[in-house]
Amino acid sequence: MATDPTLLQAERRHLANLLEAVQRCVHFLDGSERKLPFPLEPSLLEVRKTDPELFEPLAAVNERFAKLQDTLGAAMRHALLLAGERNDSFLKVLTFFVKAGVVENTEDWQTCRTARNLAAHDYEIDYSAIAEHFNTLHGLTPMLFDTSLKLHEYCAENLGIAPADSELRQLFHEACARRLAS
Repeated sequence: MATDPTLLQAERRHLANLLEAVQRCVHFLDGSERKLPFPLEPSLLEVRKTDPELFEPLAAVNERFAKLQDTLGAAMRHALLLAGERNDSFLKVLTFFVKAGVVENTEDWQTCRTARNLAAHDYEIDYSAIAEHFNTLHGLTPMLFDTSLKLHEYCAENLGIAPADSELRQLFHEACARRLAS
């Protein structure tokens, strides 16, 4: 049975596109976070409770944090498929990437997932809880940025796959350097 080389090329392109989407997520999450005065204080949120200049970046952080983690997960699953490894459960995907040094540990990833899920389904009006939530996301962001960098390195070194957009690649590396240095 002959294999179709265009099928493999399409799968490789799909991973490159997912990696580019990760870069875009990192860039825009970084941009949204830089508009906010972290650590957030409940009193600031209460005083500015109707200020779109504050609450629009907060909404963007919620959305972009979730999008980054979802896209990273999809890219890890697809990279594992192209590496010829089993990816039938996400726990197996995580375990593989912990062993490969891409993900620090499964607990941190699951903590991010829990925080992300709470954001998607919780409509909090207590300003202390809102501040705590966003401060938690801000504290978890470096782990997602570090994982993003390491996944890009893994895919380039082990699969020979990287996103094509050099401008976005530069912005991605700048955002990661900024957050990982702080």
